[in-house]
Amino acid sequence: MWWALKGMEFRKIAGYFAKANYFWVFIAAIFGVLAYWFRAVRWNLLLEPMGYKISTSNSFWTISFGYLMNLTIPRSGELARSTALFGVEKVPVDKSFGTIILERVVDLMCMLVFLGLTLIFKYKAIVAFYTYLTEEKGKTAEPTSNLKLLIIGLIVFFLGIILLLMRKKLAQFSIYQKVLDFVKGIFHGLTSIFKMKEKGKFIAYTVGIWMCYYLAAYLVCFALPETSEFTFADGFFIIVVGTLGMMVPASGGIGAFHLALKFGIMALYLSMGKNPEEGGEVGLSYAFISHTMQLVIMLVLGAVSIPILAKARNAAVKNQKF
Repeated sequence: MWWALKGMEFRKIAGYFAKANYFWVFIAAIFGVLAYWFRAVRWNLLLEPMGYKISTSNSFWTISFGYLMNLTIPRSGELARSTALFGVEKVPVDKSFGTIILERVVDLMCMLVFLGLTLIFKYKAIVAFYTYLTEEKGKTAEPTSNLKLLIIGLIVFFLGIILLLMRKKLAQFSIYQKVLDFVKGIFHGLTSIFKMKEKGKFIAYTVGIWMCYYLAAYLVCFALPETSEFTFADGFFIIVVGTLGMMVPASGGIGAFHLALKFGIMALYLSMGKNPEEGGEVGLSYAFISHTMQLVIMLVLGAVSIPILAKARNAAVKNQKF
């Protein structure tokens, strides 16, 4: 966040908030919540081939709880989501965690589709974005970074070979068997997509999720006069840049999202022949409005999920006793 605000006058940025039209933020928030529901129903489709038919309500609230946990420790939400689901539906953590990994793979593919659309329609903005981050700001990558990745890859590869050769000796230890069973459960979850009967519905809900993400990001543009003239293609660019910011392991994307949108809208301004410094201010203003909207959704739904999941868990315990 410090990096995002560096060299910026916060009072000037705050001035944009006063003239914002928050009606569009409210409409965008509706699509943000709708994405949760689509994700909940899609998750049910992945769990069904493994013999677990869970309620959409429990799925929805465990997802909400997971997003809330992401605001504490980055990426902790995935495990929190699986453990919460086990509490209310008794789905093994390893299997549900495997489906979550599968979801991330599918989401990455969708992200690549949006990136492809951005490359087609906003190539100039991407070039401007890259130029700003590398040449103008001197943020070139270390020449040894590829070598470091190669070394890490080789270490992981040889550790895998050693574990494979020693598997018979390691099998004597109970902890090894537990780890192996957990890995098998994850693999079971990952392969659930191939056993799914309603693949068409899965694709439809996936499209629904990403359309909601797109509209939640693009409609916020209409809240500010400076971004209200952005096109659908500009919306592709914004969601790609924003998603890249949210992928950084920061709690709830705080700071990383703001920095990404600052540079992203600055790049759009550069491609339009406008003042990039003004674009940076507008980008930060957009980021604060959009991220705050997402943050409120996470906090409200997450807070509501806690008593609802606690009640569902108590009900599940009572049913087991009877």
